Amino acid sequence: MRTREPRPLGFWLLAIVFALFVFFMYGPMLVIFVLSFQGPEGGLTFPMRGVSLHWFRKLAEGLGVVDIGAALLRSLGLGLAVMACTVVLSVLAGLAFRKKLRGGNLLFFVVVASLIMPSIIVSLGIGLEFRLLDSAIKALLGAVGMESALEGYGTSLGLFTSALGAHLTWTLPFGLLIMFAVFNRFNPAYEEAARDLGATPWQGFVHVVLPLIAPSVVGIGMFGFTLSWDEIARTSQAIGDVNTLPLELQGLTSTVTTPAIYALGTVTTLVSFVVMACALAWVRVLGRRREGRAA
Repeated sequence: MRTREPRPLGFWLLAIVFALFVFFMYGPMLVIFVLSFQGPEGGLTFPMRGVSLHWFRKLAEGLGVVDIGAALLRSLGLGLAVMACTVVLSVLAGLAFRKKLRGGNLLFFVVVASLIMPSIIVSLGIGLEFRLLDSAIKALLGAVGMESALEGYGTSLGLFTSALGAHLTWTLPFGLLIMFAVFNRFNPAYEEAARDLGATPWQGFVHVVLPLIAPSVVGIGMFGFTLSWDEIARTSQAIGDVNTLPLELQGLTSTVTTPAIYALGTVTTLVSFVVMACALAWVRVLGRRREGRAA
């Protein structure tokens, strides 16, 4: 019988470092999960005082003047919009960059540059840009004599205007880089075969290219949603008069001194897990369909 050789010392040292890294990454999240299930007498630290869903019920009732439900719906709506825009624009840009474009290198660096810019600077710049746009719109309305429209005009800053643009400066570079990696490995022989069989460019994309890149497209959508879901810095100065859930959560950390804040953190994390689970399930379904077609 062959004896198993003992692991070298270096293996155990690396294993310990990896275990400490995992604990450092996920330990705080696990602590929040555990403390959110405390009883009515629970506090913000250990030891736990009972086990119940009390603080989730308190969360459903509301936390002071903050409407958690409305903030949750705003974040979901913005995340879905960012996801859709990121997927569509990334795929179109990936297809465009398959051919040599005049000024393509400059365009690529302009898009990717937003990754290295401080997020708060991006948010401040977008907020200032839309405030200048507000001034221009008000001046135009006053010049053409539309006083009623001028009185009712508020601001162009909003969830699906400035905030959407701010989030896209964060998600689009990731989507574009993913599509570059996908199309660099894409075999154009499939498209050539489709053209030989009489397929139009649109039919070739829908029935050949899109099914092959579908798992990566789903991944881009998941990236877009999750990056938008917990974004704070790029939202803070570009959101207008309303707040997303992360901004409300940031504000509550200085006013709420009960485990209800942990319950809110647990709920938001579970939403992220649900989105990731749906994306992975969709990828699996697409893989099975492709295997079935191949068979």
